[in-house]
Amino acid sequence: MKRLNATLLLLMVCMLCASPASAQTYPNHPIKLIVADSAGGAPDQLARLLTQKLSAAISQPIIVDNRPGAGGALGAELAAKSAPDGYTLLLTTTAIYAILPNLRKNLPYDAVRDFAPITRIATASNVLVVNNDVPAKDIAQLVRLAKEKPGALNYASAGIGTPAHLAGEMLNLLADIKVVHVPYKGAAPALTDVIAGNAQYIITSPIAAGAHMNSGRVRALATTGAERNPGLPDLPTIAETVPGYEITQTWGVVVPAGTPADIVTKLSTEIVKVMKQPDMKEKVLATGATPVGDSPAEFDAYMAKERQRLGEVIAKRGIVLTD
Repeated sequence: MKRLNATLLLLMVCMLCASPASAQTYPNHPIKLIVADSAGGAPDQLARLLTQKLSAAISQPIIVDNRPGAGGALGAELAAKSAPDGYTLLLTTTAIYAILPNLRKNLPYDAVRDFAPITRIATASNVLVVNNDVPAKDIAQLVRLAKEKPGALNYASAGIGTPAHLAGEMLNLLADIKVVHVPYKGAAPALTDVIAGNAQYIITSPIAAGAHMNSGRVRALATTGAERNPGLPDLPTIAETVPGYEITQTWGVVVPAGTPADIVTKLSTEIVKVMKQPDMKEKVLATGATPVGDSPAEFDAYMAKERQRLGEVIAKRGIVLTD
């Protein structure tokens, strides 16, 4: 009996000693970053900028796992149901944490209870780009064209419930026009169809649209913030023509709820360091977005504020999911 008790005591001591050692050695194998969008979209581009730098900082590979669909809900659900061990991250978006919770009653995840915030990495006002054959050079002309041909124009989005969807419906409502929503599984295929002329315009992030704008495959008319985008200072805001119009996008990193606090702190510290690096800031600014890098508490407060603000817009304007 004494020998058994001694053995049990030794095992308990070993377990107690192993626990802090395990935390100190995180991470000790590859990490997965779930991106709830298709390859080439704004979240994907930001994810790959981030993972390249972060992998070097923590000396472990970070694998980008693209899971588009349902406006981001599919990827968010997968992340929410993952083990809370720090080896599954989610690149969350405005759609995931603020729009979908206000539009859908039966989401397969809870934006508040299922995730622990790490940091906000970037924010940007969107940009409205049109197919080159659209005979509109500014927002006033686009609104006039839509009123002359109600229901004849289409706008593309990265999916139902995404910022692009909400942005298009806000323009429909505030400009009193009727443009048909055409959802896709991600910003990349949506932009491809705008370039092809199957949809007349999309309101998306400058990260997703930037290369196409620079190459002349689409034409930018305006941005969506309350003020002009510092990265696109020559473009007017939609609000300059349609008063009250405002919507921006924000991207951040979260982990499944229950992830140990020391791992949350380590991830936040390392990612913020990456976002503050001069070359990283330069690369993000070049996309038309603004790098952030804040604390978990600050990111949590920001998400709560945006959920409330966009929820009020959705309710006041009567925006519902009918497609």
